[in-house]
Amino acid sequence: MTAQPIASYIDHTLLKPEASREDIMTVCREAAEYQFKSVCVNPLWVSTVHNELKGSGVLTCSVIGFPLGATPTDVKVFEARGAVADGADEIDMVINIAAARAGDSESLVTDIAAVAEAVHEGGAILKVIIETSLLNDAEKTLACRAAVEAGADFVKTSTGFNGGGATAEDVALMRQTVGLTMGVKASGGVRSLEDAKTMIDAGATRIGASSGIAIVKGEQGTSAY
Repeated sequence: MTAQPIASYIDHTLLKPEASREDIMTVCREAAEYQFKSVCVNPLWVSTVHNELKGSGVLTCSVIGFPLGATPTDVKVFEARGAVADGADEIDMVINIAAARAGDSESLVTDIAAVAEAVHEGGAILKVIIETSLLNDAEKTLACRAAVEAGADFVKTSTGFNGGGATAEDVALMRQTVGLTMGVKASGGVRSLEDAKTMIDAGATRIGASSGIAIVKGEQGTSAY
């Protein structure tokens, strides 16, 4: 665990499909108050979040191909370009999980690289969600290597919607696979300061959580995405 403030690791997350505008504005105010790294929302809310966070120092993050990853690459690219145009600084995309399970590295690289190009053209960064709960260790390694080859900026454990979440073992495996220079984001089930520290010690450089306030206060969060 480093001396870096824990809040600066956290993507303050609200991805519930029923989230209202009032809910989104609350999350933005919380992020500005606690100085979280970003607010992560569905694409519908990107422009709202971007406008609300202006001048706060907090980034705007959105998700693409979420939560299944089972949309064609050109659709992911279109969605990513739209989110970046609306003000997203960071994009978290879900991979083609079926390709990872099939050992199809070529399809993974093609999918990720196309989104990475679109995101980077807009000056944003790309995090790649490999959905660890649906993969074995060999498949996780394959997916991480594909993300590196495709030029992504981060790999990320989970959506939080498909069963399971971040584990220290998965974070350590991902860190070992991608090396020291690429980001690793732990998300799904990180609800306490102890959880967050465990993930950071395992190699995470970012934490995705809807319990960010509980984490920074050293409490136990209960909310889900």
